[in-house]
Amino acid sequence: MTSMDLSFRRTNLLRNQPIGRGEADPLPLLLGQLLLRAGLPTTIERASSRPWASALFEGRRHSIRLHFAGGEPTAQRARFIAGLSEAEWRLPKYFVADITVDEEGSDSEGQWVQLSALTIRDW
Repeated sequence: MTSMDLSFRRTNLLRNQPIGRGEADPLPLLLGQLLLRAGLPTTIERASSRPWASALFEGRRHSIRLHFAGGEPTAQRARFIAGLSEAEWRLPKYFVADITVDEEGSDSEGQWVQLSALTIRDW
C-alpha cells in the first residue's frame, strides 16, 4: 500500500524545500558546488540521492555522473578530480563525510566521471 503527502507541491521540487516533516535534500547544493569546481562546459548526466543511516548518524548517499565536453575534457576531468576528497563543501545542516570517484572514462562526446558522496546531518 502507498500513501500520498498532500502538502507536496511542484514548488518544492524547484526550491528544494522540506516536504512535511522531512529535511531538504543537500544534493542540489552539492551539485551546484561540483559544477562550479568542474567549470564549463560540464553537465550532470545523472544524480540520485537516498537516505542513509548508521547507529550514530543519519544522512544521504548520493550517486552523481558528470560529463566534461569542450576543448580539453581530459585535462578538465583531471583538474576536477585532483584534491576532490580534500575539498571544502558548504551544505547547511550537513557535511560531506566522504566523496570518491567510482569510475571515469570517455565517450564520443568527451569525458565522464561517476562519483559517490555521503552527506551526514550536522546536529
